[in-house]
Amino acid sequence: MSERFLPAGSVVLLKDSTKKVIIMGYCQAKATDRTQVFDYCGAPFPEGYMSVDKVYLFNHEQIEEIYFVGYMDEEQKLFMEKLTKFREDLVLEK
Repeated sequence: MSERFLPAGSVVLLKDSTKKVIIMGYCQAKATDRTQVFDYCGAPFPEGYMSVDKVYLFNHEQIEEIYFVGYMDEEQKLFMEKLTKFREDLVLEK
């Protein structure tokens, strides 16, 4: 598994939080500020996506605890490699 990213469907607890989050996407920015790209976007667990104002944007280092790791197969592993390279390239551009 990638050191940087967890698969979609993973359930985590963020630091200074009491609500679990399910990971539903990657490399998102706030609509109001496109200068910062976050590692993940997630939704409250177990509710899932309810509305745009209930989406969490966060980075890997903000994860305090991992409760469940999502499904991983060869396609997911290849995607994670590409995603990790893409994220590293974004950091190098700054």
